[in-house]
Amino acid sequence: MAGLAILFLLSLACVAGPFLSPYTYQQQDLRLVATGPSPRHWLGTDNLGRDILTRLFDGGRVSMLVGLVATAVSLVIGVLYGAVSGFFGGKVDSLMMRIVDILYALPFTIFVILLMVFFGRKFILLFVAIGAVEWLTMARIIRGQVQSLKHREFIEAAEALGLRRSRIILRHMLPNVLGVILVYATLTVPEVMLLEAFLSFLGLGVQPPMSSWGVLISDGAARMEESPWMLVAPALALALTLFSLNFLGDGLREALDPRAARNE
Repeated sequence: MAGLAILFLLSLACVAGPFLSPYTYQQQDLRLVATGPSPRHWLGTDNLGRDILTRLFDGGRVSMLVGLVATAVSLVIGVLYGAVSGFFGGKVDSLMMRIVDILYALPFTIFVILLMVFFGRKFILLFVAIGAVEWLTMARIIRGQVQSLKHREFIEAAEALGLRRSRIILRHMLPNVLGVILVYATLTVPEVMLLEAFLSFLGLGVQPPMSSWGVLISDGAARMEESPWMLVAPALALALTLFSLNFLGDGLREALDPRAARNE
């Protein structure tokens, strides 16, 4: 509950903060270049005189948007792929899982760099790049869940009634693994946000004039010695968000699967 409360407050601040702030995230005041926290600028200003608190809220919206959308993309692909593989089994399952193994072997950073070279540094590529990697684990998890369900009595009854395979997967199997999907989705969001921050730190993620917590951390790290406040604020915001999401995921796992929690 503490993680959920912190996550709610951070999300509310990121959504409403930029509209309540007297500054815009690109507004510059060269007279206040890299000044520390003050009554006018609670978290100080950066090397271009921009208010860090405003940029923190605006960057948070971008980071959370990337986390939610990329997670949704990876879940849709991974759930459908894993369900089909686990349900059909045999050669189909073997072929589909070998494809997953091949994709696992591809270096993620090189894959992103190739995307940037061929298609340019577009914001939508973050969803494509992250979603193209994060669905692999979900596919394996759902495959295992579906394999354990397909020999249950209610699935055999549905097959005996002559229901289409697509309907059996969508209407009978996936609802029974919804708890696993929900828990893994909650744990995937912080992983995706961390990947976005890593890419932005390397200059491969969000591009100006947009900003994210990864971009702010990169800017702060470059001026850590003379302006430490530029690094502390976005790093703390990202850390709090990641911890809150992980705590929320652990809580949901224990609530939806108390037997597994007791076994631990």
